[in-house]
Amino acid sequence: MQGILGRKLGMTQIFEADGTAVPVTVIAAGPCVVVQLRTAGRDGYEAVQLGLVEERPPRKVTRPRAGHFKRAGVNPVNRVAEFGIDAGEEWKEGDQVKASIFQPSEYVDVVGTSKGKGFQGVVRRHGFAGGRSSHGSMFHRAPGSIGGSSYPSRVFPGMLAAGRMGGERVTVKNLLVVKVDEEKGLLYVRGAVPGGRNAYVAVCRAKRG
Repeated sequence: MQGILGRKLGMTQIFEADGTAVPVTVIAAGPCVVVQLRTAGRDGYEAVQLGLVEERPPRKVTRPRAGHFKRAGVNPVNRVAEFGIDAGEEWKEGDQVKASIFQPSEYVDVVGTSKGKGFQGVVRRHGFAGGRSSHGSMFHRAPGSIGGSSYPSRVFPGMLAAGRMGGERVTVKNLLVVKVDEEKGLLYVRGAVPGGRNAYVAVCRAKRG
């Protein structure tokens, strides 16, 4: 199994044997249940659709989704995602996938939604330097020139400007798995992952690194 769904619980630190403090993010990985199998003969590729099993089941389930889960013989869940499988692996609908699919010293990619920052200017959103702050300057946090007046007499598409910041799909690559708590279903990965507390994330095996 190439990945698992989970929730970001927060950040803490783990001390190594020599006393070095390692900053880690704690992820409640799974348990997940296999909802559907993708086969090369029917779908053109091989993958597994996983559903994240949570303490509170979904309050409302539409009839199409209810039929989808009923066909697999599993209870409805809120979050589903597809993950690739290794050659030779055999999974069937209803199987459980837990955090134990990962091992310490393994590298993973974490996919999540970044925190929403609202409407922000170019200095914070894009890292513009801005102007000087003293000596009568009237140019501080403005974007500067965004296009010529006589030619082309317009603003080109894609110009970096102020706008909504955050709330985007972000992938953090090559995070080291420091510790795996199989009993509690927790993954401790070195570094930060996108999203706030209790944000949903997908943990996948690193493609490179």
